[in-house]
Amino acid sequence: MIGSCFKPFLASAAVALLTSCGGDSYQGYKNAPYTVMGRRYHPMSIDQALHYRSSGEASWYDERKMFGLISGTTALGESFRAGAMAGAHKTLPLPCRVRVTNLRNGKSVKLRLNDRGPYVGNRLLDVTPRAASKLGFKGQGLTQVRLEVLSIGDGKWRRRR
Repeated sequence: MIGSCFKPFLASAAVALLTSCGGDSYQGYKNAPYTVMGRRYHPMSIDQALHYRSSGEASWYDERKMFGLISGTTALGESFRAGAMAGAHKTLPLPCRVRVTNLRNGKSVKLRLNDRGPYVGNRLLDVTPRAASKLGFKGQGLTQVRLEVLSIGDGKWRRRR
């Protein structure tokens, strides 16, 4: 009797585990449409992304302790690493290498985008704590940045502009 009560829970837990680990792997680039909080996002094509430049608001995020979990995972299924030079964008193909320049102080870094977001307001970019420190805005939380795409993809899939 007790075992039958847990069967639905175990089945849904198994499905969630399988889709979060193996079902989210990518071959080459990840640019399929996706939905977050009821909103549908359509990432740009590789060719569009190679010529992408934009300015807007950036924030930083740290998934190490979100929702009581020890570590989060990125949209590419990689472990979130606060010390990585990485970030998140809603519509660029993943993975993607970009140059980010803090428009308030002129500091610039190269990042590997491997996650989706930010989903707060009209923010352009989320970066890891280390990237925010290098850009000189970790203490403020937000800053204005210019983002320029350098390349799309990793390894044999890499394309440069």
